Amino acid sequence: MDTYIAKYLKYLEFDKKATVNTFESYKRDILKYEKYIIDNNLGDVSKCNHTIVLDYILSMQKQGSAASSISRTLAALRSMYHFFKEKNYILVDPTDNIPSFKSEKIPPQILTNQEIEILLDQPQCKDFKGYRDKAMLEILYATGMRVSELISLKVSDVHIDIGYINCIHRGQSRVIPIYNIAKDAIREYLERGRSRLSEIVDKDILFLNQSGTKLSRQGFWKIIKWYANQAGIKKEITPHTLRHSFAIHLLENGADLKTIQEILGHCAISSTQVYAQIVKSRLSEVYRLSHPRAKIR
Repeated sequence: MDTYIAKYLKYLEFDKKATVNTFESYKRDILKYEKYIIDNNLGDVSKCNHTIVLDYILSMQKQGSAASSISRTLAALRSMYHFFKEKNYILVDPTDNIPSFKSEKIPPQILTNQEIEILLDQPQCKDFKGYRDKAMLEILYATGMRVSELISLKVSDVHIDIGYINCIHRGQSRVIPIYNIAKDAIREYLERGRSRLSEIVDKDILFLNQSGTKLSRQGFWKIIKWYANQAGIKKEITPHTLRHSFAIHLLENGADLKTIQEILGHCAISSTQVYAQIVKSRLSEVYRLSHPRAKIR
């Protein structure tokens, strides 16, 4: 790896404190770009000009890369070269005057109430894994928290008796209530699942793998995909799907945007308004299909 790239990634992770998702995505995109530079004998990343960067973006288009991937790659390269210029590694930023690549925004995948119920019923509470998975899925739907927040929860963050979880994201804490089924699932996991592990390495962490260490994002991804398949759900489910579904279902049942914003931990209300637009679109579609006079041309 190029020394300058290594310095940028260190800055991104520790100084800028990028989220795990952003850091991993930017790192992957930048290393692909570096490989392109090496494979085509174009010199060092720090010596690339405007034409080379533009050619790389165009090569991604020709290879059929998704618009969202191209847009993210360009954002990663802009950020990296901006860092290079600030540190005087380069004199001219090669990403200057490269037009932004507008990606088509795909609405988030939402599960119906019935699909949620089927999914949450999948874990069989017979062993450590069943109790753990049941508790994790219930908490995600009860709180709408991010997966990174879920796997970072500490035992001390959960207050079962009074029914809330203290969720910490980027140093900011927010209190989220949980419903009774989620409380029961956590209690059973603690008493019948977690307590029966032969060894607990990460003692503070709530959700562990069978080795007694913190569960990874990739580990949870596999878990939710497996249960979705078991439930026969054909939609493309990601760990974020329950967060999206949580927000939509609250809105559909009368919750206000400001409350949902606080629960989700959105810094800007604009992030939460996306869900309101989805609900509005869904209502319009139901009206169009259901009202007898809406079908008259």
